[in-house]
Amino acid sequence: MFKFFTWMIFWGLIKKLLVWFLSITLLLVIFFKWVPVPITPLMVIRCIEQKKEGKEMKLEKDWESIENISNKLQLAVVCTEDQNFLVHNGFDFTAIKKAMNENKWKKRKRGASTISQQTAKNLFLWPGRSWIRKGLEVYFTFLIEVFWSKERIMEVYLNIIEMGDGVYGAEAASQKYFHKSAATLSATQAASIAVILPNPRKFSATRPSNYTLKRQRFALRQMRYWGGKLDYNSAMSVKEQD
Repeated sequence: MFKFFTWMIFWGLIKKLLVWFLSITLLLVIFFKWVPVPITPLMVIRCIEQKKEGKEMKLEKDWESIENISNKLQLAVVCTEDQNFLVHNGFDFTAIKKAMNENKWKKRKRGASTISQQTAKNLFLWPGRSWIRKGLEVYFTFLIEVFWSKERIMEVYLNIIEMGDGVYGAEAASQKYFHKSAATLSATQAASIAVILPNPRKFSATRPSNYTLKRQRFALRQMRYWGGKLDYNSAMSVKEQD
């Protein structure tokens, strides 16, 4: 009997914690549907890493609305990071299957995270590859796809994503690399920023390696295929061509 009551108390506690978790996370997602994101877990982690390494803490960011971020940059990140962004529901299962097949034999591993997944991860979670973190990423991706528009997902993504050492978001990156606002980026400049996103602390938008130059040419070619503009009202999906 004692074990039974102990078990009931335990499950009652689990249920309460689950209700609190679901309520708080849902409120956070709805809150950030409207409110600019002040800081993310990754930003805090990077500052701590810099402090531990004896470096000056750098945190350059400047929130801008989607209207003040060049459509060319929005298109460039779609062309390089997630070409089915406009039509998927947060997960690109075709890309996931392709990545799994290619990673069996390719030395350079291929990722399959969508822009929605990257936004959820950067906003709510920490870097890592554990199953718990991945499960939470799926959960938060589902929520933002349900409650946010594609424009809002892109807006948050381009304001919080790491774009250099201590540099976060389109406006800070545009000022650092090209000394201009994110609204006035050219197609080439937009592509230069987009192609460093897989590893922004290793690659440079202004001192491109042969690899990033190749990716830049790919991005510009894809941007031309898309007509040079990202249309959120369109249901089109451009398949990757190389």
